[in-house]
Amino acid sequence: MLQIGALAALSPTALAAEASNPSVQWPPALGTGTPKICLGSGQADEARMRQLKQVGVDHVLMGGGRVPWTEESLRQTMDQYKAGGISVINMMIGGMNDIIHGGPNRDREIENIVKSIRAAGKAGLPVIEYNFYAHRLTEGYKEEIGRAGAGYTAYDYELSKDLPPREGVGTHTRADQLKRARYFLEAIVPEAEKANVRFALHPNDPPVPMSRGSEQIMDTVEHWKEYLDLVKSPYNGMTFDCGVTRETGADPVAVCRMLGDRDVINHVHFRNVIVRKPYVDYTEVFIDEGQVDMFAVMKELVRQKYPRGLYPEHPRALDIDRERGIRNQYPGGGGFVGEIYNVAYTKAMLQAALSS
Repeated sequence: MLQIGALAALSPTALAAEASNPSVQWPPALGTGTPKICLGSGQADEARMRQLKQVGVDHVLMGGGRVPWTEESLRQTMDQYKAGGISVINMMIGGMNDIIHGGPNRDREIENIVKSIRAAGKAGLPVIEYNFYAHRLTEGYKEEIGRAGAGYTAYDYELSKDLPPREGVGTHTRADQLKRARYFLEAIVPEAEKANVRFALHPNDPPVPMSRGSEQIMDTVEHWKEYLDLVKSPYNGMTFDCGVTRETGADPVAVCRMLGDRDVINHVHFRNVIVRKPYVDYTEVFIDEGQVDMFAVMKELVRQKYPRGLYPEHPRALDIDRERGIRNQYPGGGGFVGEIYNVAYTKAMLQAALSS
């Protein structure tokens, strides 16, 4: 009633002035200093681009294909998306097995990464994402049934903690992996700086301490800091995943602020989770119902003027996707309809944060 009375007390002239005030623009403008909502994509076919544009997504990420990348191949993909009004904001790079495992072809693989960085710089690709897993213990994932029968992705370390090393992979200590990572970063970070291409390492996901006998290199927030300190540069950055952060028991908002102060957030994964025991027992849930304060994370990114990709990932399995036979790589994971839900929620968070 007080609000109604206050509005009634305003003259028509005052109301018109308030409505025309550019400081209350709606929807809030997106620009170079705001997060860019993105989704994964493959080939730039017309149908996929139409889907993305219909839900207001103007940026995509994808795998970059076999290394070394070439400027020509990157431009071809990026130009196809550009013709549909979409920018490629991030590509995942591979071809690093010997770099990670200390194999005989390490220097050749680094040379291929360097060639790919130079090509990315010439093509205008802003971010390269990568993993540094000796092994990723995905065997602990299982489907959990959530609200109204939707599919969730749960993780239980007990299902997989005693699995033996994979043939041909062996076991690797964290100390050895850090030495290999330093060697890698000292070679590629100067090239990334020259090319103006930022690197984003995804933390260990799941963040369990051991994976088939190998110690993890990015399983705790303290270990994230240690890796980022191997070669200090904004180009040696990481993917800030607020879900994984909560899985370690840490506060996603505080960690986001810490990483932002260091200018090392080069990509963001935006998802929610309910943690029963940090690192080893949790469930990935709908973006609106977990333990991560998603609005607080978004407000922190907006405060930082974070300008790169924001990926509302891991859609939940909905009946409409199931009926169409669409699932993703994770048990309990869904398809494009689930992604639409994530995008809508994320866009609302972004607009509210920009307006607050």
